[in-house]
Amino acid sequence: MNGARVIQTNALSKSYGRVQAVRNLNLAVEANRITGFLGRNGAGKSTTIKMLLGLIRPTEGGGTVLGKQITHREGNRKTRQRVAYVAEDKPLYRYMTVEQMIRFTASFYGDWRPEISRKLLLEYELPPDRKVKTLSKGMRTKLALLLAFSRNPDLLILDEPSEGLDPVMIEHLLQTMVAQAGQGAAVFFSSHQIAEVERIADQVCILDRGCLLLDTSLDRLRESYRRIDLVLPSEAAEHEFRIPGVERIRTNGRQVSVFASGNAEAVIERAHDFHAISVEVAPVGLREIFLETVKEN
Repeated sequence: MNGARVIQTNALSKSYGRVQAVRNLNLAVEANRITGFLGRNGAGKSTTIKMLLGLIRPTEGGGTVLGKQITHREGNRKTRQRVAYVAEDKPLYRYMTVEQMIRFTASFYGDWRPEISRKLLLEYELPPDRKVKTLSKGMRTKLALLLAFSRNPDLLILDEPSEGLDPVMIEHLLQTMVAQAGQGAAVFFSSHQIAEVERIADQVCILDRGCLLLDTSLDRLRESYRRIDLVLPSEAAEHEFRIPGVERIRTNGRQVSVFASGNAEAVIERAHDFHAISVEVAPVGLREIFLETVKEN
């Protein structure tokens, strides 16, 4: 599936009465990559994922997952056989024991890998004979992850997978996600933990208020985004620095701070035209890019 798109949406939208949870979403997720789906709580990430999996129907628009239409019931059923999904609320059968939950899930999937299941059961320190309803939030998350990682899917969709996990377990989770991608699975995971996305993602999508604000590779973000801080001999009008690639400008007297998604060289050249006293250029991390992007929206 190299180069193929495992997820493709076209103006995908979902409304609940007057509330638009997702608006005209055009999303493209490629195979053999880890795509981070960033957004604040309530941004529409979980709603998008549920539409992709056919758990809720879109109000308008559509899309495909692994080449199958998300609104086609039979095609959607076949798709789910090739997708491992961990939901945000980690739903599990509370009356089952851990071992029963594993055996029950394994019975539905031909790609189940019992050796991986046994390995993760030990690594996650899950008690096989304990009932799900007695597990802590973190242990339920670990069990849900075990059920997903014990399979060999074409696509992993993980909705807030690190919720309730301690730092050691989060590190294990991130390493496992990278390993799954290395074995050929596409990984699409939502999170509001920016550091986790920056650690492992190849592609980053930022969703806010149901709108896709950014969809690009992490490499491009690192190469292109810059903050340029200037001190000028006299006050300059903000519009003087409004050139292609400039996303935000903040001025404070003779101080100008420019946030640019590209074309930093042109900003520096413009600063020299104004005989800038100092010019400082710094790369921008994903956290700052996220905050600036969402703040403007």
